[in-house]
Amino acid sequence: MNIRNAIAEFDRAALAETLAAAEEQRQQVLKLFPLEEWPSLPLSRYALGLGADGDDVTYCRLLEFNTPALGSISGGSAIKHMIYRHNSGEWRLAANLRGMDVEDAWVRLRGEFAAALEAVGRGDFSVLDDLPVLQSGQALATKTLSVYYPDQFLPIASGSHLRAFVQALGGTPERNAPAWRVNRHLRDIVAADPELAQWHPIEVMHFLYSEFDPRPEKRTVWKIAPGRNASFWDECLSGGYICVEWDEVGDLAQYTSDTELKFALDSYWPRTAGGNLVKARNLLAYRDLQPGDRVVANLGMTHILAIGTVTEGYRFDESRALAKHVVPVAWDTRYEQDLPEPQRAWVPTFAKVSEQLFSQFLRMGDLAESEALEVPVPEDVSQLLAVLDRKKQAILHGPPGTGKTRLALSAALAVDGRAASIDTPDRGSAIAKMLADGRIQLVTFHPSYGYEDFVEGYKPVHDAAATGLRLALTDGLFHDLCTAAAKDRDHVYLLIIDEINRGDLPRIFGELITLLESDKRGIEVQLSISKRRFAVPANVRIIGTMNTADRSVSHLDAAIRRRFGFVYVGPDPDALSGAIGPLELSAFLTSLNGRIAECLDTDHQIGHAYLLCDSEPLATDEELFTAYYHDIVPLLEDYCVGRAELLRQILGGLVDQDTGRPAQVAVQDLASALAAEFLAGGEAS
Repeated sequence: MNIRNAIAEFDRAALAETLAAAEEQRQQVLKLFPLEEWPSLPLSRYALGLGADGDDVTYCRLLEFNTPALGSISGGSAIKHMIYRHNSGEWRLAANLRGMDVEDAWVRLRGEFAAALEAVGRGDFSVLDDLPVLQSGQALATKTLSVYYPDQFLPIASGSHLRAFVQALGGTPERNAPAWRVNRHLRDIVAADPELAQWHPIEVMHFLYSEFDPRPEKRTVWKIAPGRNASFWDECLSGGYICVEWDEVGDLAQYTSDTELKFALDSYWPRTAGGNLVKARNLLAYRDLQPGDRVVANLGMTHILAIGTVTEGYRFDESRALAKHVVPVAWDTRYEQDLPEPQRAWVPTFAKVSEQLFSQFLRMGDLAESEALEVPVPEDVSQLLAVLDRKKQAILHGPPGTGKTRLALSAALAVDGRAASIDTPDRGSAIAKMLADGRIQLVTFHPSYGYEDFVEGYKPVHDAAATGLRLALTDGLFHDLCTAAAKDRDHVYLLIIDEINRGDLPRIFGELITLLESDKRGIEVQLSISKRRFAVPANVRIIGTMNTADRSVSHLDAAIRRRFGFVYVGPDPDALSGAIGPLELSAFLTSLNGRIAECLDTDHQIGHAYLLCDSEPLATDEELFTAYYHDIVPLLEDYCVGRAELLRQILGGLVDQDTGRPAQVAVQDLASALAAEFLAGGEAS
């Protein structure tokens, strides 16, 4: 990117209203919380969980929710404020304040805020690094400094974003520096630029996010129902937001984990305890939506009401009678449409929308946005490719049925320039063509696989000049791949090793283990059999897959572990959004896996693929019956190896008390029986 052209083309005039809003919000902060009042500011005027919208708004609520034009610190839990009151009435403190009385903790935190503001006022920025409590709330502290001293700090508070911007503008960000120090570094770079130095800090912020946005390009798109039968849609559309219920749990910002929120959901809705972990995870994802994220509002399984773009972060609106969890959204009703077929995954309030499906929605809207639309690489594939870029080889590990091999092949399609086929009907043919081309190879390790198969060895070959066989030096699969890669440096060559842990890895790789490291690529070693010189080219990548139910990562040779990046591929309940009668599949999988983890361990959990049919969630009683009795139950019986009591702890009332065998439930009754056992607050017996 030519930054000079980007600066010249940036439309500063379009930010006139934003600049006015930012100044108005800044003046509100200065009026309500004058600089001179900080040394005596009471806790009641600072902490979340005490104030509400209006004259008694607290400082933390004002900065996180009411001053978006001054830079965002939304997302995540309220612990970033260092002190807040939980919905239960309990005070939550930052790590270096724990164990203190809340008033003593507040005196210390307030003292550090006052010291920071006073030091910056006299130009002594070194004091900031000697304030340990503020280190626990760097985003809030940095935004505070930018509000009170806009000439000294830019309105950007995220440490990771600041480091990305420093690098984008040609600087080298200091490792492990607190956000305010990186902010000062970025400000110095901006001040040294002859054009940017003349801009308002708000203009600089918008320019940087416009041109160098460090947030992931492939962010999750969510389908969110605006109430049962879209009962809140009219007000959502006119008010520019999306809202959901579960008001009883209070402000979602107070929860630091999905487990904590699940406990709150369990206390209010114990009859659905089995599915509350999924709800908790979805609610926290909803809380953490960021400006620029896309959402789809739906009515039932066949109608899109609108597609929207998040404009501000989440807030808990106490002034509303219902559906107090609110996220501001700019809606575009031009995408309203009836879908050609029902989306069975859309029964719950929340559901993830795949990149491919979202692209279809945009194309069906027949608008300009879809004309140049590119199918993005799925997020999990992007993450795996990033690991490969860093380590050169990765192992995908997790329970059986979680899609490890599928993910490896998806990454291979992306490497081979076939990313558009990752989630399309022609995926199978694209994989076949990819493997036939030779740059991508697939092999399955097994106990008898050895060095002679992988690198080189003497093997019997037919001797045309004589009768019988003779031994000949034969190159193995990896040797052939590396030889081809060395002749074609412009392309990446990839080897996928399925069931990598079933082979004797030190024996298979031999001396080549050393050459796998990125800084050893291109270095030649002498092969042990032929004595030939051999090197692993820099453009070779390896992806291995392993089921942790067979053998955990800890059992791998230490030298192997050090040279591979490890990517956990766990059960994905979001892939199962949908229901069969009363049985919500994602909640069933989560509840079942919770019991397996409690009775066995997480390595023996069940992957979502067990509840898929042709890559789609199970849809009929017959499909559920087949998956349960032919796949899931035999697997669990194998895990329990004849221990009827252990199987009973997992399946509860679905195990015959007399025989210890799984109870046989009729096809038409199985969904109800599973829902009663796993989703109605049932516990392992």
